[in-house]
Amino acid sequence: MIVSRERDIQGATAAAQCVVDTHFALVEYVKPGVTLAEIDQEVGRILKSLQCRSAFRKYKLAGLPPFPSHSCLSVNECIVHGTHDMRAEPLQPGDLISIDIGVKHHGWIGDAAWTYAVQEASDENLNLMRAGRESLARGISAMKPGRPLLDWARAVQGYVEGECQMQLIRGLGGHGYGTTLHGAPFVSNVVPRHGTEWPDAFKTFEPGMLLAVEPMLSPTTSAITSERHRWPIFSDDGSMSVHYEADVLITSDGPRDLTQGMRELPDIVGH
Repeated sequence: MIVSRERDIQGATAAAQCVVDTHFALVEYVKPGVTLAEIDQEVGRILKSLQCRSAFRKYKLAGLPPFPSHSCLSVNECIVHGTHDMRAEPLQPGDLISIDIGVKHHGWIGDAAWTYAVQEASDENLNLMRAGRESLARGISAMKPGRPLLDWARAVQGYVEGECQMQLIRGLGGHGYGTTLHGAPFVSNVVPRHGTEWPDAFKTFEPGMLLAVEPMLSPTTSAITSERHRWPIFSDDGSMSVHYEADVLITSDGPRDLTQGMRELPDIVGH
């Protein structure tokens, strides 16, 4: 989707800010002892207070039941699409939880994710989280008008797999959005190995594009697994994972991160 009218840009910006505000409200709530169901209920309450509704709840994809939760709550080896009912046990110190918030606000979508450590974090998990945050920042800097989408993947993959010696999850990536949650183009986090792997790779960043970009990392694997007819997606070797996502508007002057405020979120919550 291409936006050019100022009122549309303002609408997309306001929706993105609702996502930022929701994350900041949640960092005061997420701590050891709370369950995913309780966190999701809190997300629903926060969204209502912001005059939003969840863009995820009841969302449908072919072959899957309607998504059951207000938010995606993915713990430890769950990479993305974790649901509030996937586990009954409460969060424990040292858990990693990736919280993906999608809102619809006055017709516009906001969609962004952040990963938090609960109360404490090992050095390995902190390094993984830092790599995820930095890869997102480096990728956004590469989203220059007139350049191919491939520049995003080169920046992200060069950092994560080249400098950090970690793994990006294959087969998952970012997407266009606007007044609908998902749209073209697909934004891969890795450079394609053959011409048909990522048809949008040489599509160019154009002013007015709205893109949700989202690196997903594991220390040891790029492969995923999931249960048939269930939403959650896991690392195939059970390793920890992180997920960071931002809403970006391409302008003639370069990328504008509409969710930039999330960069001030803490790594560790629930002290």
